[in-house]
Amino acid sequence: MKYKNILQIDDDFDDCEFFQQALEGVSTAAYMALHNPIEALQKLIDKEINPDLIFLDINMPLMSGIELLAEIKKRDTIKNIPVIIFSTAPISASLAKILDAKDYVTKPSNFNDLKNILRNLL
Repeated sequence: MKYKNILQIDDDFDDCEFFQQALEGVSTAAYMALHNPIEALQKLIDKEINPDLIFLDINMPLMSGIELLAEIKKRDTIKNIPVIIFSTAPISASLAKILDAKDYVTKPSNFNDLKNILRNLL
């Protein structure tokens, strides 16, 4: 298994629960969700959490996913953690590359579609 610790940063509790259930169906990786992007950034910087992979939503209050990704990429200690933008907000693949995201995935509404996406990514 490539990833052992997965962090999802998303302010939508229902989306996180949906994601966690799908993840548990395809992987044994440990899962954590944080709903506040500022708190997530601080925990990453302070090494309170050490994920192998981050799934990041774009539309969040306080700090957008784009802003958070930029902050992650500025810091030597966390900039190499792969980040997959996982959002309903449309962005172009070229913007994802410019932001140095590993990938961009549009959130599916179908549970089996999400499981298939996660199976392919992980």
